[in-house]
Amino acid sequence: MISATILEELRRIAGDSHVRTDAETIRENSTDATKRFHPADVIIFAGNAEQVSRIVRLANRESIPVVSRGGGVGYAGGAIPIAGGIVISMQRMNSILEINPVDLLVVLEPGVITDDLHRAVEAKGLFYPPDPASLKQSSIGGNVAHNAGGPRAFKYGVTRQYLLGLDVVLPTGELISTGGRVVKNAVGYDLTDLMCGSEGTLGIITRLTMRLLPKPEVAYTVMALFNSVRSGAEAANRLIVEGIIPSKLELIDRQSLAAIRSYIRDEKIETSVRLPTSANALLLVEVDGDHVSAKSALDRVRQSLQRSALEVQEAGDGSELWAIRRYLSPAVGRIRPNKINEDIVVPRSRVPDYLEAMEALQEEFRVPIVCFGHVGDGNMHVNVMIDASDSSERERGDCAKRRVFELAVEMGGTISGEHGIGIMKSEFLPLALQPDAIASMKRIKAALDPNNILNPGKIFP
Repeated sequence: MISATILEELRRIAGDSHVRTDAETIRENSTDATKRFHPADVIIFAGNAEQVSRIVRLANRESIPVVSRGGGVGYAGGAIPIAGGIVISMQRMNSILEINPVDLLVVLEPGVITDDLHRAVEAKGLFYPPDPASLKQSSIGGNVAHNAGGPRAFKYGVTRQYLLGLDVVLPTGELISTGGRVVKNAVGYDLTDLMCGSEGTLGIITRLTMRLLPKPEVAYTVMALFNSVRSGAEAANRLIVEGIIPSKLELIDRQSLAAIRSYIRDEKIETSVRLPTSANALLLVEVDGDHVSAKSALDRVRQSLQRSALEVQEAGDGSELWAIRRYLSPAVGRIRPNKINEDIVVPRSRVPDYLEAMEALQEEFRVPIVCFGHVGDGNMHVNVMIDASDSSERERGDCAKRRVFELAVEMGGTISGEHGIGIMKSEFLPLALQPDAIASMKRIKAALDPNNILNPGKIFP
């Protein structure tokens, strides 16, 4: 518990109305998409970097755990205060400070919602490519903390590729600037890159400078249906071999497709998209660019897919096709009351093998395993569906989860592409990293955070 004296000091720093200990605020800010709940002692809605620095200095002095929080939509438990203490919410620090069309950059605070960033820069003819599925709720600070990706990562890269500079409060309270406003920067250690993907364990981001691109003129989408998930994954790989680089390349497996069919039927959703029962996999392909090059790429995609697809469909601006992808979450949620939601990465060439292995795995452990995701960069979302009230099914699900990770590593991949490690995957870290690599990371953590106050208990088993 935090003493009344410390609470009073925190109120002097952030303002009385921004320091909350009521049960509702604690509950709202002590969980995430995992639905796990570990209550913080106090939630602070910081207003600027100086407040964050003073709070962290105090916490370091008193050895109080501190967790920084963005949108709270992570699937790895990274923003859950498992040791109690202070949660610093970035909700108030949500301003876009500068959009520079000459330097092709944006300067903003960590609490800016990703979708708001997209809309702000696109209104000026610019483009911020990373597009995590949670973009309407996730914050840009959280995206950097987990090096978020999304469907466009195959062509455009993940968050790290757009990060130029940061203002960061270190675990001991110092406020430092890393990187800058330039694309080329070969001065000293790359602390900007170190912070990206560190899940809030090495510093608290208070300002970001992000790289932008010119906005593509147009985007076209086609959907192809296949008789097997292997043929769908192989068709995606063939596009790459033929030199076609889509802006989005998404694959949905048999179980996902069946769930979507049922969802559309049960919810009486009107759509012109056809999902025949003969189809066991669905591939969504988007190409973008200027009018001429995008139309040429669309024709090439269509021709390539028609070689092996049961059917290739197009629909207007593509919104109806992408709606099928958005139905996934509610549709899959009906298969079982609970899901073990994971994301793995394998080399693109091994995606067909991995997806077939998942089909065999669900037979072995007698639990549904639903796969979909970013086939273009090998980042597949694997959902082990269980009824957690059934102890036998829960145990089989846990065993299947381990094999989900083991198979990814065996095929040359790793255990997370964008969700991070947090608390949900920490026990599996030794599958992906050598002991000496983990030890090196721990030494970095100890050097920057000698009192282990910043997001303790995350990443490392």
